[in-house]
Amino acid sequence: MAGKESSDSLCKDLAVLVIDDEPIVGRTLRLALGKIGCRIESFTDPAEALERIDEKDFNIVITDVVMGDIDGIQVLEHVMKRNPECKVIIMTAFAMMELARKAMDKGAFDFIAKPFDSEEIREIVRKTARAIRSTDMKESE
Repeated sequence: MAGKESSDSLCKDLAVLVIDDEPIVGRTLRLALGKIGCRIESFTDPAEALERIDEKDFNIVITDVVMGDIDGIQVLEHVMKRNPECKVIIMTAFAMMELARKAMDKGAFDFIAKPFDSEEIREIVRKTARAIRSTDMKESE
């Protein structure tokens, strides 16, 4: 349990933006990630989310891949141009390896298939937080 608690301290105050056209996903992630100290903003409209990304630097963006006019790959590309240090996690109910490879090739940090449980997404965010903190420590040396 101590390992999770110390990992959770890495997550404290991370700015996380969640984009999914299903409101329940945003609410679920807000609860799950709020428990480990993340500050969550969630959007169901990817265009509104992109506007917010232009206004604020987030540590992590978690985006659905299939959302209508703007998909998760477009969100990933926008984030990478705007804030290359941001870690993007792609989630989808359509867990296709080709799509996962495409997202990873374009700079996604990780990929998760729906449905997932709260602990599964928290563990991916913990791993992402460790990578962010590791990069921060190297840059401050």
